[in-house]
Amino acid sequence: MDLIPLLTRHLNLNDKRTLYIALTTPIIGYLAFQTLTTLLTSSKSNGSHSQHNILESPRKVLHSLSPQELDELPYPSDALPGRRDVETPYGSIRVYEWGPMEGRKVLFVHGISTPCIAFAPVARLLVSHGFRVMLFDLFGRGYSDTPDPTLYPQNIGLFTSQILLVLASSPLSWTGTAGERFTVIGYSLGGGIAAGFTSFLPHMIESLVLIAPSGLLRHRHISRSSRWLYGGLLPRWLVNYYVRKRIGGDPEPRPRPPQKLQSSSTLPLLPVQAIKSEMPTDHPALAPDSSAPLFPDRPWISPASIVNWQLNSHPGFLPAFISSIQHAPIRDQHERWRIMGRRQGKASRKTDKGQFGNSLKEGKVLVLLGRQDEVILAEEVGEDAREAFGEENVEVVVLEGGHDVPIVNARGCVDSILGFLR
Repeated sequence: MDLIPLLTRHLNLNDKRTLYIALTTPIIGYLAFQTLTTLLTSSKSNGSHSQHNILESPRKVLHSLSPQELDELPYPSDALPGRRDVETPYGSIRVYEWGPMEGRKVLFVHGISTPCIAFAPVARLLVSHGFRVMLFDLFGRGYSDTPDPTLYPQNIGLFTSQILLVLASSPLSWTGTAGERFTVIGYSLGGGIAAGFTSFLPHMIESLVLIAPSGLLRHRHISRSSRWLYGGLLPRWLVNYYVRKRIGGDPEPRPRPPQKLQSSSTLPLLPVQAIKSEMPTDHPALAPDSSAPLFPDRPWISPASIVNWQLNSHPGFLPAFISSIQHAPIRDQHERWRIMGRRQGKASRKTDKGQFGNSLKEGKVLVLLGRQDEVILAEEVGEDAREAFGEENVEVVVLEGGHDVPIVNARGCVDSILGFLR
């Protein structure tokens, strides 16, 4: 039965144009309401920049916890050496820096959900080889505050500003003296950020290492419902509700009591547990979080436990997470990567190999992929990276491990990095 004639007779609407107007008015009204709400929120917030635009991390709560409670946190504040909190116009940033002061400098950029201690195994190994390392929590993760994502979307512009603030906070010069550069290692979303940063500020980067990087995610892996969910039309509270259900939201698990382990080499890896979903669809960035332990003597500290802790303790984590999916360099970064490839191609044709200008010292980008990774598929990303950078400008290494490859195969990652940098 034709719906239009039926509604026309029932509603006494002889003019079909009137009927179409009646059907579309609620949709137009909803969109107008959303636009008006956004404008009003923006005008109130833009009146003056204040602390009301900053969602604070849990770091101030630590003062009220007992020593035992501090030690049992899924993200202990003393998890890594060289801790400092850097005050910025966007809120406080948690930074760790340690290693020989004269060592080759390496900056780490972590992924979308787990803060910088996801790099703990790799960073410690590099320090043992004489490197100077610096790690930091992206805005909205770990112990870094969150600038309101409605005012400061989590895009490459915000992340570039954060990296520059982190570098400037160091007691050492990372870029100040003539010719001084540093290596940047990006993991997952951090790979997309590191690549974007390098494409815009190549003169600062000596070497680029991407571990299971975002940036070239193929569109077919993103469902229509995910595009609708993150498209910006749904109310924020509804998006928050569904995403919280997808990435966790259950009561925070009680930490396991400390237990003495023989050594990191004999540490049994806990099975990877996918977080239960109540959503009808998945976005590739909503990957299962690994329950592999990050520290030999603290087996209860894992990406999964940290994500759950952030959901329950960090008011800025969920807004930052959603904003990153909407605005961060997760896909469609092919042209930024091609820019770096063209620079490398020009540098390789120069006769003076000692001067690498805006190109990378090694003449290539190192891409490390996990053979069992179900998020960043090794075969696809390897192929797309070679196309974007150029076959001669990238070295792709596939290691054993899933998306948590820098955790479960830190030794393999470090061996590959050392061989590449040498």
